Amino acid sequence: MRYFIELSYHGLNYHGWQVQPDVVTVQEKLTEAFSVILGDKIDIVGAGRTDAGVHALQLFAHFDVDVEFDVAEIKQKINAFLSDDIVVASIFRVNKDAHARFDAVSRSYEYRIWLGRNPFLLETTWQIHQQKLDVNKMNDAAEVLLNYTNFKCFSKSKTDVRTYNCDITEAIWMLEDNRLTFHITANRFLRNMVRAIVGTLIEVGLGKKTKEDMIAIIKSEDRSKAGTSVPAQGLFLSKIIYPKESLQL
Repeated sequence: MRYFIELSYHGLNYHGWQVQPDVVTVQEKLTEAFSVILGDKIDIVGAGRTDAGVHALQLFAHFDVDVEFDVAEIKQKINAFLSDDIVVASIFRVNKDAHARFDAVSRSYEYRIWLGRNPFLLETTWQIHQQKLDVNKMNDAAEVLLNYTNFKCFSKSKTDVRTYNCDITEAIWMLEDNRLTFHITANRFLRNMVRAIVGTLIEVGLGKKTKEDMIAIIKSEDRSKAGTSVPAQGLFLSKIIYPKESLQL
C-alpha cells in the first residue's frame, strides 16, 4: 500500500531535503521517524529536493507499507518524534502507482525579502536596506520568463540533468509594506534556479540590468551572465499540485 505525506519544515538546521553523507537532512529525519514508529524499514520518496537552508510550506512524499494503520494515531506519534522544525500535516492512502515526484504537475516557490531590518525575520527573509528597488521594472523583466523554456543560464553549473527546459506559468513580485515576495510556478525547476532568477531580477531593480539584458541572458544559456544566487533563507517551496486522478485509490 502506498501513502502520501504532506509536510512543512523550517530549513535552517538542515542540509536540504535529500539524504547525504555526514550532514543532517529532512529526508533522513523523516525516514528515521517513520521507520521507528511503524517498526519497519521505510523508504521515503520526496516530490523534489530543496537546498541547504531552504524552507518548505508544503512538500509531499510517499512510502510503501504492507499493512494498513491508523493514520491519525501515526501522524500524532510521528510529530511527537520529530523536532519542532518539521511538521507532518497529513498522511493519506493513494493509488499504488501514485508518485510524489513524477506525478506532480506544478511546483510553486516564494522568495521573501524584507526591505529594512527586522530581527525576528532573519531566518526567513533576505533583508535589504539602504538600497531602493524598482519593483515595476522587476516585474517587467519577470514577465520575460514566461516566453522561454530553456533556463540553462539560471542552473547550477555542472549539474547532471537531461534537459534545461521548464514551463514557467507565473513569475511576479508582490509588495506589501516592507515585505517584497517573488512568486514563481513551473512544471519543474533546475538546481539553484529560483535563487539565480531572483538575484538577476534584483539587479534589474537596482538599475544594474534591464529587461533587454534579461532576454539576452536567457538566450545566452550562460550562467556567468546571470546575477548571483541570493541567500537560501528567503526561499520557500510553497505549493505542489497533482492531478486528482493520480492520487485516487
